[in-house]
Amino acid sequence: MKRLSDERAKILFEHLSKYIGTNVKQLIDRPDGTYCFREHKDRVYYVSERILKLSECFGYKQLVCVGTCFGKFSKTNKLKFHITALYYLAPYAQYKVWVKPSFEQQFLYGNHIPKTGLGRITENAGQYQGVVVYSMNDLPLGFGVLARSTTDCKTADPMTTVCFHQSDIGEYIRAEDTLF
Repeated sequence: MKRLSDERAKILFEHLSKYIGTNVKQLIDRPDGTYCFREHKDRVYYVSERILKLSECFGYKQLVCVGTCFGKFSKTNKLKFHITALYYLAPYAQYKVWVKPSFEQQFLYGNHIPKTGLGRITENAGQYQGVVVYSMNDLPLGFGVLARSTTDCKTADPMTTVCFHQSDIGEYIRAEDTLF
């Protein structure tokens, strides 16, 4: 596993700050140890430094993965978060969207969230802001990007898309072959 290049590290931290803002430091300096990001076959892994030192005795071809896969870089150097990062990012999310129980299953099938499916939304969220999508029982369901700001949502038409779908926990079943 290699260290992220400066360009890719910048892309990763910009993408992380889109979802968790200034809480990126808390993600790295945790009470249970120091964590870091490493790259292996265009995938970004979040791993404890202690476990990373233990994995150094294995060769590149012998290693499948170490840590939690946060996302994958495309050939054009764009980063897409995988759903495996959800449980690490959800506690630090600055902006959140709660989905009504009647719309949870539709979100898990990959549909965007219209205003009729919106239960609650964090105040002062801007347009195209990264959000973590929750059920009304505070269970993290996935990632999204707001299509409208919080103030625009209040006056929007009921069938207007409020949040674009990016990733959800249904991917564990739909894309299990390509996820790791």
